[in-house]
Formats: sequence, C-alpha cells, structure tokens
Amino acid sequence: MQSQLPLTRDLVLIGGGHTHALVLRMWGMNPLPGARLTVINPGPTAPYSGMLPGFVAGHYGRDDLDIDLVKLARFAGARVVLGAVSALDPVARTITVPGRPPIDYDVASIDIGITSDMPALPGFAAHGTPAKPLGPFAARWEDYRETATDPQVAVIGGGVAGAELAMAMAHALRTRGKPAQVSLIDRGIVLEEFNLTARRMLLQSLAEQGVEVVENAGVAEVTANAVVLDDGRRLQATFVTGAAGAVPQGWLAETGLVLHEGFVAVDETLRSSDPAVFAAGDCAHLAHAPRPKAGVFAVREAPVLFDNLRAALSGDAMRPYRPQRDYLKLISLGEQRALAEKLGTARQGRLLWRWKDRIDRTFMAKFHDFPVMGLPDVPLTVAQGVREALGDAPLCGGCGAKVGRGALREVLADLPMASRDDVQAVAGDDAAVLLTGGARQVISTDHLRAFTADPVVLARVAAVHALGDVWAMGAKPQAATASVILPRLSPELQRRTLAEIMQAATEVMEAAGAAIVGGHSSTGDEATVGFTVTGLCDGAPITLQGARPGDALILTKPLGSGVIMAAEMRGVAPGADVATALGLMQQGQGAAAQLLAGAHAMTDVTGFGLAGHLAGLCEASGVAADLDLHAVPLMPGALALAEAGVRSTLFAENRAGAGAVLGAAGARGDLLFDPQTAGGLLAAVQSEDAEALVANLVAAGYDAAIIGRIVAGDPVITVRA
Repeated sequence: MQSQLPLTRDLVLIGGGHTHALVLRMWGMNPLPGARLTVINPGPTAPYSGMLPGFVAGHYGRDDLDIDLVKLARFAGARVVLGAVSALDPVARTITVPGRPPIDYDVASIDIGITSDMPALPGFAAHGTPAKPLGPFAARWEDYRETATDPQVAVIGGGVAGAELAMAMAHALRTRGKPAQVSLIDRGIVLEEFNLTARRMLLQSLAEQGVEVVENAGVAEVTANAVVLDDGRRLQATFVTGAAGAVPQGWLAETGLVLHEGFVAVDETLRSSDPAVFAAGDCAHLAHAPRPKAGVFAVREAPVLFDNLRAALSGDAMRPYRPQRDYLKLISLGEQRALAEKLGTARQGRLLWRWKDRIDRTFMAKFHDFPVMGLPDVPLTVAQGVREALGDAPLCGGCGAKVGRGALREVLADLPMASRDDVQAVAGDDAAVLLTGGARQVISTDHLRAFTADPVVLARVAAVHALGDVWAMGAKPQAATASVILPRLSPELQRRTLAEIMQAATEVMEAAGAAIVGGHSSTGDEATVGFTVTGLCDGAPITLQGARPGDALILTKPLGSGVIMAAEMRGVAPGADVATALGLMQQGQGAAAQLLAGAHAMTDVTGFGLAGHLAGLCEASGVAADLDLHAVPLMPGALALAEAGVRSTLFAENRAGAGAVLGAAGARGDLLFDPQTAGGLLAAVQSEDAEALVANLVAAGYDAAIIGRIVAGDPVITVRA
C-alpha cells in the first residue's frame, strides 16, 4: 500500500554517524508512508568508533570497522548522496553539497561527528593526521603500520582516546616485529578525568606497552619527522596524530542555529533552535542535560530521534531523551585486554576485552544482515508463463531492464527501410544520419528505468547514456529534449525532483556541447529519465560497417555495471563498489570520442553487453573477432559478484542473442554478456595506432585497454582466456 501513496515530505539525514545508522535501520523496518528519506555522507561507509582501537592494534580488519551506508540505505528505502555537506540554510530549507543541485528538506537531522584537526598548530595540517574523522585516519594508519621500517609515533592529547590509540599503535607495531617509539603528549595531566585507581591501572598499561608519557608539555610545531615542544624539546615522530578534544565541523557556525561552543544546541526532543532541524551524536550539545562526547549517548539517542523525526513529519507528539548520569567505560589496552570503569570502580583483564568485543560485534551485526528484496506475491492461479516471466530476482533498472537484442532485432527486421533521401539509417546502428541543408545530423534516443533513488545521479547517467550513440558515430552533440516520468509525488516534491533532474542533465549536456531545448514529463509507477539527442558530423559518420581484419579493439570503460547494480538491488553489493560503478557511469565519453575520431568502426557498449555490441559490429562489417578475456577491464567487485552467482535480469537474453561466441567460460566470461549502463566506447582502430591511443585515453582519465583484434571470417567472436 505504501508504494501507491504519494510522497509528500522530504526527510534528510546529514551524516552517517551511529545515531543515524540506527535510525536508518529502524526506518527500514517501519517507514513512514509519504516520507522520502535521504542520507548524505562523504563516502559510502561510516566507521564505527568503538572498534577503532582494536583496528589500530590489528585485532580487526578494515571492513570490520565500517557500516555500509549504501546497503543500509537500500534496506531503508533511502537515497544516498555521497558528498560532504558545506552549508545548511534553515530559511530556504536547503542543504548544499558541492558539485550537485541544492537538496531541499522539510525536516533535517545532523549527525556528522567531530574532528580532531588542529588548524592552529603549525605544521599539523601538512604532517599530522587527526584521529577524527575516523575514515581518513584509519586508511593512513593502515598504510603506515604496514610500510614503516623505523616507526616513531606521537599522539597529541592525553585523554582516554589518545591513550587507547597510543597503546594500540605500540602493540600493533611490536607484534609486527617493529619495536617503535610511541609518545603520548598532553599539555596537562594524562588521563586526569579518571580516579586514582583507574588512572594508575591505565598508566601501568601504557608503560607495559612501551608508551612514553609526556605531561605538562605544550606542542609548538609538527615537522616531517618530529614534534617540537614549547620548551624546545624535539620528539622524533614520522606519524603524528591528534586526539586532543572534540572540535565541531566548521560549517555549523554559518547555519544560524543556536550553538554551544560550536556544537548544535538541542532540547530534550533533540530539536535545535529551528523546529525543522534535529541533531544527535557528538555534533550535538544536550542543552537540557550536558554530557561528555561518548558513543553510548549517540546509540541511546537513536530510538528517540527516530520517533521524533516521524512525529515532526506527521504532526504527532514528541518524546524526551533523558540520558543516564554515568555510563560504563570499556577501554582497550592495546593487546586483547580492557579496563572497565563506572561509578569510580575499575577492573581490567582479558575477560573484559572479550566482553567489549562481543558488544561491538553485536552492534555491527545490526548492519550486516537485512531482509533481501523479494519478488511480488503471485496469486495462486495465474496465466501460463507468469512465473517464468517474473524470474527469480527483482527486475533490474538501467539497461538491465531493457528488451533483449534478439527480440529487438526480430521486430526491427520487419520494418521498412527509410525511403527518404535525407534519412540514412545504418543497419545495426542505434542512431540515424539526417541530411539537412548539406549538414550531417545524427539523431538518437534512449531512456533508463530508475536504478538509483537519487534523481541527480539518474539524470547524469541517463544523459551520458543517451549521448553515447552520438559520440560513437563521431558526431559533436548539438541538442537534446528530455522525457521524464516521476512516481506519485506532491506538487512540491515534483518541483524539487524535476529541478534536480534538469539541473544535473543540463550540466552534462552543456559539458558535452549540447543544449536542452525542451522536454516532456508525466507520472507513472516509477521514475524513468531519457533524452532524444542530436549531433553534427564534420565528415562521414563512424558506423559499425568499417572494421577491417588486423584492427585492434579498444574499450574505454570497464565492464560490470549490470551485475553490480543487480547486486545492489538485492542488498549484497559492497557500497564502495556501487559508488565506483556509479562514478564510472557518470563519466562522459566526449574526450574519448575525439581521440578515437579515426576509428574504422565504433559503437557504445550498453544494454546488449560487450559480446552483443561486438557481434553487431562484426555482422555489419562482415568480419570476426578474437577477444583476450583477461585484457577486458572490469569494475571493482564485478568479478566477485559474478563468481557468487549474481546476474542481471537481461543476462540470459544477452547470452542467447549475442550469436556465435566461443570460449566465454566462467564468471569472467559471463561478464561479456552483462548489460552496461552508460558504458564505454568499443572501437576498431588501425593496429599500429592502438597503443598510443590507449596511452592518450588513460592520460585523459579513462580505464581504457586493448581487448582483442578483428580477424577475417564469418561473424564469430572467439574468446581466448
């Protein structure tokens, strides 16, 4: 029933912190009908701070540390915007993410954590690494831990976070046979927030790990190989991190919201001074009950924030958040031991570390196993063929939802050829050439069923996809008209969505040299975006018919978008791989087309997969092709998903409709039939020119490769492993 209701309100979660991650999980289990949910985060994952010391020490892998926000958003039915927020305007109710149109909201929530950056400390920006945000810190530490030959580490900030990191670093380096000099520096007393018993235990653990404690020492400067103290002492260090307190994100100061020392002040309902903006986690200050920055509060705020966001959107009453006065502190001691402290009582040992490990793994397990998107319920009695037509997986979006090559060729074969002298339709090509006043004008059309909940990404990919046929014929894009179908939305959400789509599409078209001159919109069951495009040819167009034996085959983009997006729909694709695939799909081919302007034959690789489009080129040119299977570039994660059995819904038809393809075995071979959305150009070029062309394409930013050659013979594709 929910899918039949119009969407009328936009809820935007800024940041993927612990509170918001739990809210997304709860939303997936109990969404609010009529509300459209968006989550904005700089990257596809959000690290869990509770496991950071264990990761630094080497007890956990990098993947253990991350919450996959792309998978989580798919479960929640939310769109993901990957980018760092730079501004929020409570008057206009818009959020700014550089590089995309403003994002409108009716209700917003902020959970962006804190930073440990030290912009005022000379040399820190160039030579230091803040402990927060956690993602960049974790990546840099992992590299240093594995590559440093004479490790020297300094941690600035003698609170519990700094002490945990110092012990973890010393343990990690020592267990890798790299005894290290590790210093813990504080301008005051290290670990002074603890009572005498707990502090004594922690200082003893620091000593056992070989950490040098440097107290009452201000830092004057950080250099490439040392920390210079106020008194002139130099502590040798080639890895310097800052863990000295919590610093708010700078853009919060420009929002006009009431802040407390830079943090968003919220009341007992977690609402800020603006009733449409909430905040939680470390970036928020509980004005009614101030508490220290600790993950336990962020976790326990989640159910209250979830209820109050729903209330703000629906008009229901809100409930208060009442934080506990004290909380259990579980502190990692480097090796697999931990200290527990609460209400002045402290204990330590390996059993406590196992307890902490169990708590952390239980928390992370909440974000690993989600119900898989299923097929619609089928009535007991249906017409013959219904169950077979449904298949065993949800219908893919993008090119994975297209009609197969075999069915399309059969229908098109029955149509009469163009009888006008000013229309030149080339068999097999998706674009036609129009002769107008002596000019050659290419025209083509294409559209995509939504494969992402983000209309901006959908519009960009659809625009690049539609331009593919123009680029493949060697034409310069000229003009475009848009065709947009929106799901049921309120008039205001229609305006917002169309504004995002058209602004994003206009940027792509203008960058390609084309102008959007009009379009058509309507409503339907789901979103689709498409464009009719024209282009101008300075000379004869490049078609499918010119490939010659001896030509080298160049592909300008890796394969795998079909299998990755099919896996994303089922909630099994790693978010980082989805983000990479979407980025590649948004990459225009204008520069590549210019470099390949001398190709003998060219096409773009889209819905029929590499094998299907190469088969069309071979048939039109009357040649055969040899493919080097391992030379074909693949998107990150595509092969692993194919080996796990994931296939796009168009895969079977692509395999059946590709004609004679010999030797395409295994998961890697199957990817030759994977439908691509906004895929690369496939060009047959003079063999002597191929290596130089690929070098120029790579220099222009394309993952291009020579993948095979054209040979004489019947149109057969031979795949060589």
